[in-house]
Formats: sequence, structure tokens, C-alpha cells
Amino acid sequence: MASIFAATSAVAEKPPRAEEILARARTQAAEQQKNIFIMFGASWCEPCHELESFLASAQISPIIAKHFVIARVTVAEEFGGNPKLNNPGGEKLFLKLGGQWGNVPFFALVDAKGGEVIITSRRPVKKKGDSGDIGFPTEPDEIDWFLTMLRKGAPGLAPEDARAIENTLRNE
Repeated sequence: MASIFAATSAVAEKPPRAEEILARARTQAAEQQKNIFIMFGASWCEPCHELESFLASAQISPIIAKHFVIARVTVAEEFGGNPKLNNPGGEKLFLKLGGQWGNVPFFALVDAKGGEVIITSRRPVKKKGDSGDIGFPTEPDEIDWFLTMLRKGAPGLAPEDARAIENTLRNE
């Protein structure tokens, strides 16, 4: 009976507000002298899962953790039929940081000190019809933009760490 209650209790919990997630990340990042890697994603989004797996991988996680505190915000769950999973205020923060509705994953690198956006996963558009969103970077120009983002958001990123990230993304 206790396990049923625990499962029911977990389902009844509301996701934290996006502002709370960002505030906690800002505090932690300021204490650790890092920037924030804020990711917006959804449970139904395959590229979101690919990005999560990539960032959590044994080779990449320590590199990212040297420079960033990761904050995750769930948005766009109405497209998957489960809007209760959305973090309240997530859509507003998503749009404020430059996201385009429906395009996830979207991520931004944010300065912990002032909360200013350093750079986002929306690269300059070169072709008509291109949203500029890189999602989980798989194409050469998307990988190039991801590396540009990391170099801008983590000026101390070692060349060998950048190469490890690039090689992993390019499957080399």
C-alpha cells in the first residue's frame, strides 16, 4: 500500500516553476564561478533525449561540468498530450531567451552573474525556411555552431576538450 501511495504522491507533485530552476542554477553557478547551460525540452522529443544522453555521457559530462551548471526546463508537452509535465513559466522563459515555439530542444548559455544570455542554439539563418535552431547538433553547420557556443560560454574550454566534443559529435 505504501508504494501505491508513493507513486500517487509523486504524480500529484507539480513540476517546479522555471524561475525557481533558473534561480537555483544561478546560485550554484555563481558559487562555482560557472555559466548556466539552460535546456528546454519535452518528453516526446527524440533530439531532446539525444542531447541529454550526449551531455550525460562519460566523456562529455566532465567537460561540460567544468564550465556549466545545467538547468533543465520542460516545455511543449501539450504536443505530446501531457501538459502537466511542463514547468510553470517555462514557455515564458523559453520565449524570453529566444526560443521559437515548438522547436525543441532549445538551449541557451547564460551568465550567472547578471543572468544575461551569452549565446543560444539559434544560429544565424543562411537559407530560407531554416529556423536556425540546431536542436541536437548532427549536421556540420550545427556542430560548428554548438562549438562556437561552448567557446563563447566557456572561454577556458581547453582545445583538447573542444576536440573531444567535436569528435564525438562528428562520430570520429
